Amino acid sequence: MASFPFYSSCCVDHERDARASWDDLIIYDRGYPSYDFINQHLDRGLNYVMRVKIGFSGLIKDFEKSGKKSIVTEMYPGKNAKLSDKQYTRNTPIKVRLVRVELGKGQVEILITSLANSNLYSTNEFKQLYFKRWRVETFYDELKNKLKVEHFSGYSNLSILQDFKAALFVSNVQTLIVSELEDEIKEGNQTKKYDYKVNTNVSYGLLKNRIVTLFLEEQSVETDIVEELKLLFKSNLVPIRPNRKFERRPGKYRNRIKPKITKNQKDGV
Repeated sequence: MASFPFYSSCCVDHERDARASWDDLIIYDRGYPSYDFINQHLDRGLNYVMRVKIGFSGLIKDFEKSGKKSIVTEMYPGKNAKLSDKQYTRNTPIKVRLVRVELGKGQVEILITSLANSNLYSTNEFKQLYFKRWRVETFYDELKNKLKVEHFSGYSNLSILQDFKAALFVSNVQTLIVSELEDEIKEGNQTKKYDYKVNTNVSYGLLKNRIVTLFLEEQSVETDIVEELKLLFKSNLVPIRPNRKFERRPGKYRNRIKPKITKNQKDGV
């Protein structure tokens, strides 16, 4: 597969901010694909990979039922799409490639992409390619559920900005310490059944009572705290179990006003 930088985004404005260009690849989760959205990528010469729901359109449903792994086809605006302010008509086609990715246990995900050349971009590589956005997803999880970035201490712009930047600062410190431990952890993994990594939630909890001291104290004390944190991080490792999946249950809270159990872990921060 040809190599190029990639972005994981959720709206076109992100592309402008990231200064995406023709040799970048932008990866999207479900919920974002639409004819107009894809057309904007085409107008700007931007490559994309988007996960699409099976029920997105008849085109996707037919492809899923066909059992084919990949096809290059044309898509058109939906019958209910508003076109009065658009420069295309209902009969304007967009060339796209549909790719089937097998997830195991009979589960299938469908990707829609501008990478139509199957000689350069083989079907088998799209699963790994789409998975590259997972690190972005897990970082959102860290910000929202571990660092509680949405729990602001005030209502003013200054309070919100201060809390948000503080959360990013803690995240950056945690990332720097973990990166310094990577080689040592990899070496230890060679004799173990599974690869191990630092327990993210616990590591934020360990930082909670030390971050102010780390930020304000003299260099010698700061160095001692960093070394202490490294030892604590190394003593709290968790295994990385490959191909581990949990069944999605999107409607499990539908009939509840508030879930009795809101999460499956204690707060780290």
